[in-house]
Amino acid sequence: MMKIQPNITVYSSLAALLLLAGCASEPKEFAYNNLPEEVKSIKADGGIYKVGNPYKVMGQSYTPKEDYSYSETGMASWYGDDFHNKRTANGETYNMRAITAAHRTLPLPSIVKVTNLENGKSIIARVNDRGPYVKNRIIDVSQKGAELLGYKNKGIAKVKVEIMEAESRAIKEAMLSKDNSSKTYASAVNYGTTQPTAVPVQNMKYEISTKAPATHANASAAPAKGPFFVQVGAFSDYEKAKEMAASMQRFGKVSIYEAYLSKDGVYRVRLGAYNSRDEALQILDRVLDYGHADVTIVQG
Repeated sequence: MMKIQPNITVYSSLAALLLLAGCASEPKEFAYNNLPEEVKSIKADGGIYKVGNPYKVMGQSYTPKEDYSYSETGMASWYGDDFHNKRTANGETYNMRAITAAHRTLPLPSIVKVTNLENGKSIIARVNDRGPYVKNRIIDVSQKGAELLGYKNKGIAKVKVEIMEAESRAIKEAMLSKDNSSKTYASAVNYGTTQPTAVPVQNMKYEISTKAPATHANASAAPAKGPFFVQVGAFSDYEKAKEMAASMQRFGKVSIYEAYLSKDGVYRVRLGAYNSRDEALQILDRVLDYGHADVTIVQG
């Protein structure tokens, strides 16, 4: 990262360029499970709400603004480990495994839907950084976002970026409130206010299944219909699988699936099931934001 002028953090997108992948859904279907917790985590990491003053990079002028009608088609790129653990433009720590994005003028943070027009996949991402400043590129997504959109290896892709108005207004209100909540827009975006009460491991009941391993839901040949699961771990030791399941209960229903790939069993810990890949992506985003990196979507 380099400082161009006070309060403006800018990065150069000279890394490989990639497009975001996910599932198609209408913005009205998107919701964080727990907005206060989401915002509390952002603030604890040093993140703030900001729009920013006009600035200039490489001779080009930009004017940040709250534009809740924003929709644009253009090229997307991605950025990864060169900026991992460094500060974003609004003060957060960049996590290349979270689903975030950089935009030149949208409020920080705001929520956008990014659709890869080359394969139809889309994701919901939180904009928390500035950029890209390479000509003809309109958004930089995180490495994880590029993976989900299916263009990480390619580097760039043609995308459509749409701001999600209700969600963006809600996260702004929550960021500026003392209790991290959005009273005005809570019903519109279906935000929750509490996490499920934790249950001691010894009292938890798990669904044990011997179904065959599911294929990755974001594989190009995979059908679009569910059910979908978010797999958060695979263990040869059942007790370790139970420990992981206990830590994942905050995100919803947890199941342990037993599969025999050889003479030994493997216990897969999964969240779900979800009717659409979009629902699964929302949970995956939440899990990533809590620091669990090795997660994936599977279709069963």
